[in-house]
Amino acid sequence: MKEYDAIIIGSGVGGLATGICLARAGQKVLILEQHYVPGGWSHSFTLNGQRFSPGVHYVGLLEEGASTNELYRGLGIANDLVFFRMNKKAYEHCLIGDKTFNLPAGIDNLKETLSSHFPSEEKNINEYLSLVEKVSTELQLIPKLQGWWQKITVPFRTKHFGKFALFPLKKVVGWHVKDPMLKAVLNIQCGDHGLPPNRACFPVHCSVMSHYFDGGYYPMGGGGGIVKAMTNGIKRHGGEIRVQQNVHKIIIENKKAVGIELENGEKLWAKNIISNADPSITYLNLIDKKHLSNSLLKKLDKTKYSVTSLILFLTLDIDVTQFKIDSGNIWMMKDENDDANFEDLMNNDIAEGDSFPAVFISCTTLKDPASFNGRYHNFEIVTYVNYEHLDDFNGLEDYHNEAYKIFKEKVTNKLMNNVEKIIPNAKQHIIQAELGTPKTNEFYINSTKGNVYGTEKTLNQVGPFSYKNKTEIANLFLCGACTLSHGVSGATYSGIAAAALILECKSDDLLLEDVDQKVRIYDAEDATTWPEWVHTKRSDKIRKFIPKN
Repeated sequence: MKEYDAIIIGSGVGGLATGICLARAGQKVLILEQHYVPGGWSHSFTLNGQRFSPGVHYVGLLEEGASTNELYRGLGIANDLVFFRMNKKAYEHCLIGDKTFNLPAGIDNLKETLSSHFPSEEKNINEYLSLVEKVSTELQLIPKLQGWWQKITVPFRTKHFGKFALFPLKKVVGWHVKDPMLKAVLNIQCGDHGLPPNRACFPVHCSVMSHYFDGGYYPMGGGGGIVKAMTNGIKRHGGEIRVQQNVHKIIIENKKAVGIELENGEKLWAKNIISNADPSITYLNLIDKKHLSNSLLKKLDKTKYSVTSLILFLTLDIDVTQFKIDSGNIWMMKDENDDANFEDLMNNDIAEGDSFPAVFISCTTLKDPASFNGRYHNFEIVTYVNYEHLDDFNGLEDYHNEAYKIFKEKVTNKLMNNVEKIIPNAKQHIIQAELGTPKTNEFYINSTKGNVYGTEKTLNQVGPFSYKNKTEIANLFLCGACTLSHGVSGATYSGIAAAALILECKSDDLLLEDVDQKVRIYDAEDATTWPEWVHTKRSDKIRKFIPKN
């Protein structure tokens, strides 16, 4: 009987990180992925030769010595990664009503820029952003505190976190700044955790904001560039990855996880099982309830998942730079009433209306210059919706009916109306426009109700209240956005934490110091910084490119 040391269900970056750490420690590792490509939300795919990434739109803390840079170096995959620095003067463009506010890299630059727009709030801006920085630093410090003295002095070491941790973002922002438009700008990155300010957990928002204080970076190859580096790392150490493998159940014997059974009936055995799937899928779909405690069943029943999304994968045959589109993300809101705009998204009919009150727009061919063929530009346009508003299609074995087609056409047109606010007559230049819906998310990502960020990041579901890597079932572990943290970096750290439990060590022990590892970073806005091979890659694409009639 063939037995693995570890079988990992799901190949999101959390599962891949676990796989790298365990394989590097000499374990026999198998990763199973139900999609036809690995990566989960971090995967990339192509439509008619154009690349898109549904989940990875930027990464932070990548400069030399910063935590994400050290993360990739420590995993031994940095040499396989190339990132492009997004517009340093505006890695985020906030389009609120008829006004535009740009967020530059560097917290001092951000303070100065916002103060120039809101001079009467200068003191408040400085104090608030300094608070965000302190709370984020203290949040990262908590799990690193060791020994009796450090732990007993936690209240003094994390006083800012302790003072504001129990309040929603809206309250804390309101205590520091008064201008409604300024509040909207400071809250714009709520889209990175999927909650409105009146429900968002303040420390989570601090973590997101500080992650990008030094700017945003985009991987060459999109999210798939990160996935490729991680899968190569696993294979280098003898690990195995299989795609199009649907796990039917986790086999439990004598209160221990001992293996898995695939949909085709094949059984595979392992000393440890790690699930990168949502807790609800792991526990309720893959394990018989008789193996679960009443307390866990109650927790699962109360668990709420994050928002789901609509994503328009768009290719335009037009030079979008003439409309001042660049490598920076675009957050578009109809006005400064962010809570009301979120409620609009959650409560109103998805297909009705002329446009959405809030959307996120990313031009990947400007973020990743190596992907540009000289003519076509690719975009991902994202907005959040209420999964329950797709009841006409939920529960159907095959939802690809005429009604679904009409629904997608209406929504695509509605999103294009948002796009035309910044790219006039964009509809006349569409090469392809393919809409991904919550049903798409369910099918390809296998996320509960198509959720984007795992569990909803409210106070009662983060930190000590989140799902733990170690489960109540022996030899069964969890990783991913529902555990330690969400986002590309957060989910990756969750995988390392799961591996550390299995290997009985600390997470830091698994991040090796390797001086030969270096992340290559180039400026997306400055072609003079690109190495010759990037120029060659672009030239090859342009030479091979045959425009459609």
